[in-house]
Amino acid sequence: MHIDGLYNFRDTGGMPLTTGGSTRSGVLFRCDALSNLTASGLDALAATDIGVIVDFRTPVERQAAPDRIPTTRPFQVVELALLEGAMAEMTTKAVPGGASSPELVARALASLPTLGELYLGMLQHGATQFAEVARLIAASTDDAPTAALVHCTAGKDRTGVATALMLDAVGVERSAVVADYAASQGNLAGPWADGMLHSISSLGVPLTPGLRTLLTGTPPEAIEQALAWTDRQHGGSAGYLLSGGLSETELAALRTRLAD
Repeated sequence: MHIDGLYNFRDTGGMPLTTGGSTRSGVLFRCDALSNLTASGLDALAATDIGVIVDFRTPVERQAAPDRIPTTRPFQVVELALLEGAMAEMTTKAVPGGASSPELVARALASLPTLGELYLGMLQHGATQFAEVARLIAASTDDAPTAALVHCTAGKDRTGVATALMLDAVGVERSAVVADYAASQGNLAGPWADGMLHSISSLGVPLTPGLRTLLTGTPPEAIEQALAWTDRQHGGSAGYLLSGGLSETELAALRTRLAD
């Protein structure tokens, strides 16, 4: 499915389950920000089963690039801000443009976390938000357009962690969860990635390999590190979601909705 104005949009249906079968289509979607939707993109979004839009962006991100939402039918927009993953915001705060000392710039760049480290911080602070995503998916039905669409700015970090948690919690094969996460780098390559990198470099911030990965990459080891943490700390993604307030009944409903 293509929606004009989105680079990283996809349905999570058709992913293999460890128990056999696959995830259901038309239940959980993921994408980058909706700020660049065209008129045809708005029509295409309105024609989907999506009824709930979860926005992980910070207020600063939302103000800079407001989502465009179809007005032809109702949508429920749920704002679940996660600071970890607001890459441009984090980078410009850590490395102010026009810094006079190359040594200070180099030190600031070296202090930025890896993606894996960033995701661990996200997990440590975001259990309530991620549990709410699971709750919204569990409450969806086939009777009306109530499928969930989760997004942030790129649709790779906050969205990537959230999607991985949902898929892992319902029993999607771990290799498939990692592959779905990693696919974002290819989807964003080209105009989207070039624009993001230009916006940062125009502020006088040097584009080191590490910073390029933070802004536009999705290396498999990053999400593997995050999922390994949930395994160690909570016995897996399902246990992690329960720690954020999801009930056993809601977890069962999530599995019923997503697992075919």
